[in-house]
Amino acid sequence: MRELYRKIFHIGFGLAIAALIFFTDKATALTVLMVGTLIGLIFTDAILRGYRVPVISLMVERFERKGELPGKGALFFAISCLFCVALFPKEVVVPAIVTFSILDGLASLIGSHFGRHRIFNHKTAEGTLGGMAVTFVVLAFFVPLSTAALSVVVAGMIELFSPLDDNLLIPPGVCIALSLAGMV
Repeated sequence: MRELYRKIFHIGFGLAIAALIFFTDKATALTVLMVGTLIGLIFTDAILRGYRVPVISLMVERFERKGELPGKGALFFAISCLFCVALFPKEVVVPAIVTFSILDGLASLIGSHFGRHRIFNHKTAEGTLGGMAVTFVVLAFFVPLSTAALSVVVAGMIELFSPLDDNLLIPPGVCIALSLAGMV
């Protein structure tokens, strides 16, 4: 049940970041992301030092995996978003972040409930393909089908095969792919 709540929070948090980027200008989005990242680092440091931070400590207890650095996934995602917003236009960044948010969350949930065929890094074919399919359908309402397809294929492959944290790699990977393909 913990993983379900983690992933629901993950999807919601990612979509909120995508909305921030979509509805604000670049300077505002960067400012909010930088301030949020700094506050997150301060909270992480406080928790590691044994302080109890109202609301944040409760969220870490409820949503964080045991043995993980508190807020590691959110921190890596924030850094990834900062990189993308700084270097790419929002027409590329928003689909990349939406793709990451939905695909990463759903692939894990689908894989843990329906996955039977392990592929790589304890990931399943069912989780990866299911996450890609649902993400494609969602994106298809907002971007051209070619953009949706390229986004989910790149994100799905990074999700499946990356030896590094996908929170760091999926948004920039999708931004780079969409930019190289001229989908700006």
